[in-house]
Amino acid sequence: MITFKKHSGIYTLKTSQILNISLEQAWSFFSSPVNLENITPKHMGFSITSEVDSKAYEGQIITYKVGILPGIKQNWVTEITKVKENHFFIDEQRFGPYKMWHHEHWFKEMPDGKTLMDDKISYKLPMGFLGDIAQTLFIKKQLKDIFTHRFTTLNQLFNEK
Repeated sequence: MITFKKHSGIYTLKTSQILNISLEQAWSFFSSPVNLENITPKHMGFSITSEVDSKAYEGQIITYKVGILPGIKQNWVTEITKVKENHFFIDEQRFGPYKMWHHEHWFKEMPDGKTLMDDKISYKLPMGFLGDIAQTLFIKKQLKDIFTHRFTTLNQLFNEK
């Protein structure tokens, strides 16, 4: 499930997915920055350009190259700003295509041993009303496609065994 809302010039995207793995397995997978490339659509040409540790930690800076439009790659720098092991972590864009990007990754153990994963992304676009037009014309669709791809990939990895 993917939802979008706008408030005070900020867009919020929310997704939820139940994974047929334990909380510890989910945390191990998602808190490892190298796995991000595995769940990002290939056509975006996503690649981590900095050295990264095997686990996210507060203060960690990660640099990427990512295709924001066909044929156009941009540098993107994020910082892991908060980590509570087996519960949540937050990454924030420091430099990149958005005026603001704040991504919360939440994990909750379900009674049946599965894991509920929620993502909440708050973002602001540059260029004022032109950014709002871009949101309507292609950014919303692009983000929806990215998270639909991620949902499908995670189902294949963890739910179709």
